[in-house]
Amino acid sequence: MRLPVIKPDEMTARQQEIAARIAGRRGAVRGPFQVWLNSPELCERVEALGAFLRWESSLPLRLRELSLLLAARHFDAQYSWNAHVAKCVEEGIPQAAIDAIARNEVPRFDNLEDDAFYRFCHELLEEHFVTDETFAGALKFFGPQGLVDTVGSLGNFSMLGMCLNAFQVDLQAGKEPPFPDVKGYARIVDNQVNDVTSERA
Repeated sequence: MRLPVIKPDEMTARQQEIAARIAGRRGAVRGPFQVWLNSPELCERVEALGAFLRWESSLPLRLRELSLLLAARHFDAQYSWNAHVAKCVEEGIPQAAIDAIARNEVPRFDNLEDDAFYRFCHELLEEHFVTDETFAGALKFFGPQGLVDTVGSLGNFSMLGMCLNAFQVDLQAGKEPPFPDVKGYARIVDNQVNDVTSERA
């Protein structure tokens, strides 16, 4: 990681307060929160928003997790992908669809609701706009609140990905890099992708 982890005895009283709250809710102060603690007031607000979007959003849990993976793949955020990919499968998103997203390919969903959600998120992330047809399809399934929560999720998890990459937060111990076109904290060119894929085979 590009910044040193702040040790408990080096924290201000405010940092200790926020770190204790994060550890109580999330089990420990890990990954991006070790970065965000450098700005404790931002850290408190980011953690609260992330907690709402993960555990209280109007979206089904599987789609909360899928929104995180979509933002993670968009920003090549390996840490957040590794932290959530198993939960996404556990909640019912097909492994084949997740593998396609990891390869930057279009996934196939049997569930029409999941497909509408993916299309909405993908268009917004990749094109920065959403077509009327895609918007109407997503609105039918999720309603106004669901779409607002979806945009909130993508925004929050995009910020998470930028934090992880800018500060090069270390991958979890024992976890493999999940994307074939990313090595370390940089994209690799096509011939390097082929070399990396051959090494993994």
